[in-house]
Amino acid sequence: MNIFDAIIVDPLLNILLLSYKLLSILGLPFALGFSIMVLTIVIRLLLYPLTTAQLKAARKMQDVAPHLSRLKEKHKGDAKTLQAETMKLYKEFGVNPAAGCLPVLIQLPVIWGLYSVLIKVINLGANSVSEVNKLAYSDFLRLDRPWDVYFFGIPLAQNPGQLLNTLGPLVLLVPILTGLFQFIQSKMMMSAVGDKKLAVKDEKKSQDFASAFQTQSLYIFPVMIGVLSYTFPIGLSLYWNTFTIFGIIQQYKITGLGGLEDLIKKYVKK
Repeated sequence: MNIFDAIIVDPLLNILLLSYKLLSILGLPFALGFSIMVLTIVIRLLLYPLTTAQLKAARKMQDVAPHLSRLKEKHKGDAKTLQAETMKLYKEFGVNPAAGCLPVLIQLPVIWGLYSVLIKVINLGANSVSEVNKLAYSDFLRLDRPWDVYFFGIPLAQNPGQLLNTLGPLVLLVPILTGLFQFIQSKMMMSAVGDKKLAVKDEKKSQDFASAFQTQSLYIFPVMIGVLSYTFPIGLSLYWNTFTIFGIIQQYKITGLGGLEDLIKKYVKK
């Protein structure tokens, strides 16, 4: 048996089955779609402490960035002094450069496992019910018939590109909203422009690679996610949007609006 499946994928599948069974007993329509949302929220809650640690570490790194830029300029060509002063700066601000890495490394297998579960679920047909039932931890969780793979009339196994002819341009809202939610979260992860005035003043002529990459990824990544969601099954977009919206709420609780605050003020003034 695949160790990854046994440790991560199978437990997640059983949580999904449990959610589906309970929602079905309650008579809730479109139980599979709502079960995907419930499973995503459960995973988000389990990862909440790790994500919080990651966000706090990222915030501290953003706060120290202007000071770090000045150190690089001041000790240019003196790597030993720069390293010593950088460590001193990190200690002063209580920053651990590796603090944000461990939470990400722990989260990735779980997120990938959730993706694997959803791929298996949305492709579930009449002939594969027995295969999924083999993975159920109890008789209660076993399916007695194929589940309804529709969510408010939209087939979870099909993508917006396939549904464009039948549902019309309205289905394009799925990739558009997916990209928009991703942009909002990415923008919130950035510091407000006001926090960066010191760094910008000192580095108008030469923006460092990290800043340039962050600025470009702010737009490139949401567009990429939006394009991918056009080709991904609706079930995966449902998971991704639930995951992102939860992330936006958590981001707001931990670090506030971040860079989104400047964008809001810009358009509110208009």
